[in-house]
Parts: sequence; structure tokens; C-alpha cells
Amino acid sequence: MAELLEGLVIAHLGQGIAVEHDHKIILCQTLRRLETVAVGDKVLWSQSAPDQGRIEEILPRRSVLTRPSRNGKTRPVAANIDTVFVVFAVEPYCDFLLIDQYLAVCESHTINAALVLNKTDLPQSDSIEKELLDYQNLDYPLYRVSARATSGLDELKRALKDQVSMLAGQSGVGKSSLTNAIIPDKDLKTNTISATTKHGRHTTTAATLYHLNGGGDLIDSPGVAIFGLAGLSEQQLAYGYREFQPLLDNCQFNNCRHLHDKGCAVRVAVENGEISMTRYQRFLKLREKMPVANV
Repeated sequence: MAELLEGLVIAHLGQGIAVEHDHKIILCQTLRRLETVAVGDKVLWSQSAPDQGRIEEILPRRSVLTRPSRNGKTRPVAANIDTVFVVFAVEPYCDFLLIDQYLAVCESHTINAALVLNKTDLPQSDSIEKELLDYQNLDYPLYRVSARATSGLDELKRALKDQVSMLAGQSGVGKSSLTNAIIPDKDLKTNTISATTKHGRHTTTAATLYHLNGGGDLIDSPGVAIFGLAGLSEQQLAYGYREFQPLLDNCQFNNCRHLHDKGCAVRVAVENGEISMTRYQRFLKLREKMPVANV
């Protein structure tokens, strides 16, 4: 039997999967019976030809992010992530509903989350600052950066060090500019992967894992603006709101929906001003967005 080697999945290519082993990139196919392999997965693979191999097994994941797929199913976007950095900006506009969605998904998958306010060279409003204070009071780190004015980038780079990170955010917030500032030779690295595996270009939606010069890895996933709520239950969504967590066991009913339910500890906290009303209202909106099967 062929020797099994451990490798790291760094990209999905048109005709296969780029696996890194011993500083070399191998183009691999997967066994049919395996579930979908994600960028960031650690795998066992066997060699089938020079610089080619076959993925035999996906090693246990410490975390995985999924996105909606066909037939109500989900597919993995990236695995073994330590922290998701949620990027947002005043332009096009601050989508706090999307930010809350990302944070809820991270909380329920036990992935750390941090906030990155980009385009700080543009004027900020008092209402945005008030919202940001809510997140900071919940102990979410906040990095203020400007990819254009190259301010705040050193602090962000220090935060990315020695862990596996991913940037997420709506289109137009400057994720690509930030990624290019963090990985100046990104295009060179991307072309090296394609050239080494001799298999065309990446598809635009392909996630790719880059090693950072100062240590740590960054998974760039340009095509995945949203990792959805499809994999979450209603209870997990509520748990995804960090300020709800200490109250959930105090609700009168186990299946409390935190709407108009009798004896709801969350609603009492909102009415008493202990929980941000705007965050609570966004929770209700996300509940409405959830796939019917999960509610």
C-alpha cells in the first residue's frame, strides 16, 4: 500500500486540489467517498505520479465554516480557522445586520471573531461609533485601518500573526485592498500555485491559503461574501449573540424564541436597557432570514 503523507489544502483548482507537503505543492484528486475537502484542511494523501497524488482521508477539523449549497445542503468554505476578521466600512455602508450574522456564525462554531473598520480616512458618524461601542463592550477586538492611507495595518498584521485567519465582509468594503496590503506578493504566490500544479487558473470563487511573512496563515475567500445561516438552528442563532449567552438558561421555557414568550430573560434585559435594542432588533431580523427548516 502507498505511504500516506500529511499535507495542507491550500487551494481548489479547476481540475483538482493543491496540497502543500514539505514546502512543495502537489495536485491531488479526492476519493469519491470523502466529504468535500476545504481550504485549511489537513489531509492524508498518497502519491500517484510525480507531483500528483490522491487525498485518502481528511483529518479531524477544529473548526469549519460552511455556506449554503444546492438542495438545502451546506458545503465547507474553509477549515481550521482560529479567527474571522469581519471587514466593514462607511462606504458602501455599514451593514450591521451582516456583521451580526458573521459574529453569530463564529460564536456558534467556536471561532474567534474580530472587527476591522476599513476606510478610516472617510468621516465616521456618531451613530456608527455608538454601534461600535456595543461590540467593544462585548469584548470583540476592533481594528481601525485604511488600506488606502496605509494606516493601522501594522496592528492588524500583528493580530494575524501565529494563527489561521480569514477576512470576511460585503463586497466594496476593501477586502481585496487589505489582502493585497497584508500579502504584497499575493499574485506571485497565486500564479506559483497554478504553475506548479500545471492546472489552469483558480476560479474566482476559490479560497486560497497564504503563509504570512511574519508567521500565521490567511485564507482569502473572494467569492464567499456570505457564510450563511443555513447550518444554524434557532437556538444556535440566539447563542450567537454573546450578550444573550448568560441569560439563555434563565428563560422560563427551554424552547424560548425570545420574541413575546412568557418569562423570557433576554426580552427583560432588552427592556431594562442591559442589552442593546438595535442588536436585539437585528437578532429578530436574522431569525426571519433563517431557512424555514431551521426555525
